[in-house]
Amino acid sequence: MGVLSNVATYETIKVRFEDDICFIQIDRPEANNAINDSLVEEFSDVLDQCEDQAKIVVVEGSPEVFCFGADFKSIQQSLDNGNGHQEQNPEPMYNLWMKLASGPYVSIAHVRGKANAGGIGFVAACDIVLCEERAVFSLSELLFGLMPACVLPFLIRKVGFSKAHYMTLMTQPVSAKQACDWGLVDAYEDKSENLLRKHLLRLRLLSKEGVARYKNYMNKLNDFPEASKAEALAANIEVFSDQNNLDKITRFVKTGQFPWEAG
Repeated sequence: MGVLSNVATYETIKVRFEDDICFIQIDRPEANNAINDSLVEEFSDVLDQCEDQAKIVVVEGSPEVFCFGADFKSIQQSLDNGNGHQEQNPEPMYNLWMKLASGPYVSIAHVRGKANAGGIGFVAACDIVLCEERAVFSLSELLFGLMPACVLPFLIRKVGFSKAHYMTLMTQPVSAKQACDWGLVDAYEDKSENLLRKHLLRLRLLSKEGVARYKNYMNKLNDFPEASKAEALAANIEVFSDQNNLDKITRFVKTGQFPWEAG
C-alpha cells in the first residue's frame, strides 16, 4: 500500500493515509489522550478530508490508553481563568461522533488499554470495534455527578438501553470479553494489530460508493443519535453548568481526591 505524504501536522492527533485507509491516532499522552477543543477540531478536519479520500477510517489511541474522556485539567484551568465551563459547546464533539457513525467510510475503533467516558463515545460511534484482550471500557461520569449525556445515544444504538444503563450506573470497567458479549466490541484478540490487519484486508474489497450508499441507508434505519442530539446536548450543558460538579472536578485535578474521599 502506498502512503500519501500530503497530510497536515496536528498537535493532538497523528494522521497517515495508506491508499484509501486513514489512520487517526489520538496523541495527547500527557493528558491520557483526553478530549479538548483542539482534539475535536483537528479530528473533525481530518474526517472532512476522509469524505472524499478514505474508504476506511481507523481510530486508535496509545497502547495504554485509547481515550480517557473529557480533559478535566483543561476544564479546571478555564475555571481558574474565570471562564465558566457552561460556555463550552458540546455540539462539535457530538457532530464529530456523528461523522464517524454516518460518514461515507467504514469507521473502525482499534482499542488498546483504557477507554473511558467520552472515549466510549468514539468507540460506540464507529461501525466496527476491535480491541486487544486486556482492553477495558468504562463510564465514570456519575462518580462526579456528571452523566455520559452525549455518549449514550451512540452507546444505546450499539448495546441497547439496558447495558448502557448498567454501565452508566456501575461506573466500573468492563472487560473485552464482557464488551464483546454485550455487542460493544465486535472482535478481540491478544494481538489486536493482527486482528485489525485481517479486517482491513477484507474491507478493502468493498467499493467506496457501495459503502457510502450502505451507510446512508443504515443511518435512516437507525437515526437514534441524530434524533437524540438536542436532548443530549442540553443534558451535557446542564451537568457541566452545575457548580457543585465543577467543584468536584477542580478538587480532583488539584488533589487527586475523588468526591467521596475526605478532604
